[in-house]
Amino acid sequence: MSLARFSLNSATTKRWPLPELVAGCVEAGVRNVGLWREEVAVHGLAETVTLVKDAGLAVTSLCRGGFFNQPDWYAENRRAIDEAATLGAPVLCLVSGGLPAGGRDVDAARAHIGEAIGELVPHALAAGVRLAIEPLHPMFCADRCVVATLGQALDLAAPHPPEAVGVMVDTYHIWWDDQVWAQIDRAGREGRLACFQVADWITPLPAGALLGRGLPGTGCVELRRFREAVDATGYTGPIEVEVFHEDVWSRPGRRVLAEALAGVRDHVL
Repeated sequence: MSLARFSLNSATTKRWPLPELVAGCVEAGVRNVGLWREEVAVHGLAETVTLVKDAGLAVTSLCRGGFFNQPDWYAENRRAIDEAATLGAPVLCLVSGGLPAGGRDVDAARAHIGEAIGELVPHALAAGVRLAIEPLHPMFCADRCVVATLGQALDLAAPHPPEAVGVMVDTYHIWWDDQVWAQIDRAGREGRLACFQVADWITPLPAGALLGRGLPGTGCVELRRFREAVDATGYTGPIEVEVFHEDVWSRPGRRVLAEALAGVRDHVL
């Protein structure tokens, strides 16, 4: 199977400046990148558009929107949608945000997310950007994301047109869920599978666990089984490698890219 679907998410090489990342991808024959708004802001939105376009790269996703527990969520997410459209990114990743300050009602927090996404749908449709709800591991429920399973993400997406709202499958966050295979199949049947990201689960996790992702093949996740399940739905889109780990970030970007390519070839495809 070809590596043509491979996409390097810029979070994986966090300390690799964007121009060097783009040059490294071109050198390695990689044609796809996933971008983060922070890195784009540092380089400049217009400058990033030119950089990526001149290199012949496709932007597979933009991270991130969401955090609907913040008071400025509406304006910030409209800006994120506009940035994705400008970059030509078909997908904007949504990390929902945790409980509101002092809050304990997780059901109400999830209900608010559904309402908030509904308010953004007209703008997303007009911009041609698909909102992708990303479930995060339950350990992040309080402070980062009250959407903890793919099933919950699909339920939140259900009231909205599939071309406007889909879901993201990120192996790091949902590998543990015994319902995940049925929910991936459901995502396919409902036309909701918007983005597929791979990262491994390694132990011991660092403090806080946010930076505990591993490159493909370095942990315990059945990555190839996920890819096969996603492909079985008819998904033929990019396979993004998105890893947060200090040890990975401390290595040269070209080395990390080579390791990511090898990991996808040997453990995902």
